[in-house]
Amino acid sequence: MALKGNLRDFSTTQLLNLINLARKTGTLTIQGNNGAAHISFREGKLIYAHMGETTSHLANVLQSTGKLSEEQARVIQTHAAGKSDKQLGHLLITAGYVTQNDIIQSVRQYILDTVYKLFTWVEGLFQFDANKLPSREHITIPIDLESVIMEGTRRLKEWEILQEELPNLDISLRFTDQPDARLRNINLTVEEWRVVSFVNPRNTIRQIAKANNLSDFEIRRIVYGMLQAGLVEFVTTKKPIQQTSKSTTSTRKRTPEQSPAAKRSVVVRLIDRIRGL
Repeated sequence: MALKGNLRDFSTTQLLNLINLARKTGTLTIQGNNGAAHISFREGKLIYAHMGETTSHLANVLQSTGKLSEEQARVIQTHAAGKSDKQLGHLLITAGYVTQNDIIQSVRQYILDTVYKLFTWVEGLFQFDANKLPSREHITIPIDLESVIMEGTRRLKEWEILQEELPNLDISLRFTDQPDARLRNINLTVEEWRVVSFVNPRNTIRQIAKANNLSDFEIRRIVYGMLQAGLVEFVTTKKPIQQTSKSTTSTRKRTPEQSPAAKRSVVVRLIDRIRGL
């Protein structure tokens, strides 16, 4: 009997548990609102996953983990058109751009990040094609599903908490008083520093997420941590008495802004701190 249905009736967690216990081999395809995801397994082990052809390119995968710069990834994609991931990986190792371990760890992280996103999907058609596997040109990494399911379940619970704590992403943030003093006991990641640079009462959380290419889960997690640390706070705005159609139009076209001059000194100090780490 074919394994297919909708995530409304059979969740990602249940699907992975079934594949793990039955030691299935094949590819699970899930068509959701954000596109299609393809996850491959061999005898119950996760070996490959991708969501979208562009982001799964090896150069982009290595860029996402900091092994290649944005410019390097762009040049490599241009000059390596038509080459498989394995061929490209061999060329990059030979040229000294990365090591074999860099590629293994980067591909592994990309696979895991792709699968973890699926735990938050509540709707989407799925189908499991037995014995269908990625071509040999792709780089596969065997990963035990037990640990993936445990971490995915933990992230799902975290996602539910974050949604409850931050239900609205269309609100703005501002720095609290003396934010640089609060940073003395806080260690921020690169992504968090990028979000900090966009903290501005004119930017909504959703706009900050879009500017930094962050998912709803990622931006909620970062903002929640910054709120708990007392670094930022919500901006409570009052509705203007009148607003012309001209100002409304300009607001719709506005893009996220970096912190204004009044807050620039704070951001400069933050940047100086990360450079000194």
